[in-house]
Amino acid sequence: MNAQLPPLTPISDARTEGRSTRTAVSATGTISLALDDTLRLLFRPFDAWRWARLGLLCLFLGGTTPSAALQWSLSALPSDLRLTDLVTGARQYIAQNPSLIFLVIVFALALGVGFLYLRSVFRFVLVDSLIKREVALRRAWSALRRLGQSYFRWLVGTLLALATTFSIMVILAFPGLQAAMTSSPGGLFATAALALILSLIVLLGLAVGLLIMLTDDLVVPLMYAERLALPSAWRELWQKMRHDPGSFAVYILLRFVLSVGVSVAVLLFLVPLLVGVFSGTIIVAATVVLALHLMGLVWVWNLPTIGLVVAALVLLSAVLVILLSTVGMPGQVFLQSFGLRFIAARSPSLETLCSISDEQGRLP
Repeated sequence: MNAQLPPLTPISDARTEGRSTRTAVSATGTISLALDDTLRLLFRPFDAWRWARLGLLCLFLGGTTPSAALQWSLSALPSDLRLTDLVTGARQYIAQNPSLIFLVIVFALALGVGFLYLRSVFRFVLVDSLIKREVALRRAWSALRRLGQSYFRWLVGTLLALATTFSIMVILAFPGLQAAMTSSPGGLFATAALALILSLIVLLGLAVGLLIMLTDDLVVPLMYAERLALPSAWRELWQKMRHDPGSFAVYILLRFVLSVGVSVAVLLFLVPLLVGVFSGTIIVAATVVLALHLMGLVWVWNLPTIGLVVAALVLLSAVLVILLSTVGMPGQVFLQSFGLRFIAARSPSLETLCSISDEQGRLP
């Protein structure tokens, strides 16, 4: 795990244990560089196919804003579709067939693991796209798959450790809480203990979230530049954080502020778009039903009509996915570039790659 992976492209041999040979750019100064990188990748020149590929990347990278927008959009569906009844019926059917529970669990786990694997590799593909200013999914996937696998193993291990810790805390605390709740004098103690456990769970979740954020933003670019396995890259980052803790503290604070700003901006774009999509969907559905009624036909549920509704739902889902990935993509590109530029100013090898890319970008 700690051995260096073989380099795939020639880069500088300088080590990154200290500062760069140039003056390191501050976290605030990195914002303008990240904004320029985002504008150059997305608009100079504008390429719809590039946007589509970046949207696919960022869709698998996830993000709080697209997830929240998806939940809001599903809750905004008209009640006539009876999605709640469908979900309830599906649960009852699964409960009556215990073998399906096992299949559902296996399918959910496989889907989650597959998503984490794609997320791990695509994180490096996004860094590669920012540095080379082109989105070559097939080439980048082949070149960066081993780095992504190193990140994937660490990510799965971290999430498993988090889930195990939560389970152990609940198992150890439950007998004591149950005993305290049975006696009236112990009710206050049980409430305080439960509040303490919940606080610890929240703090642990925030710590893991911060750890994953720093890995995405800072460790992944270091792995990309020097072809390091994740533990080695984290050691280098830790040395840099100890050398200049103030700058990294400012970076974390700015990263949080920028994430909130990006989320708000994306939602401001998404809400009217989603309202328009659902309004258009309702109008089209009402028009079809009215036209059938005027023709003397009555809508009945049979195989053709069920197939038509399923096709319509698939089309609506595709439109939602395209909207979520396209509108949320520029913000994710900007945030990744923010971390890339910040750590590049403190890593000679990564700074070399960025400088070469900047020089090529200035050529006519």
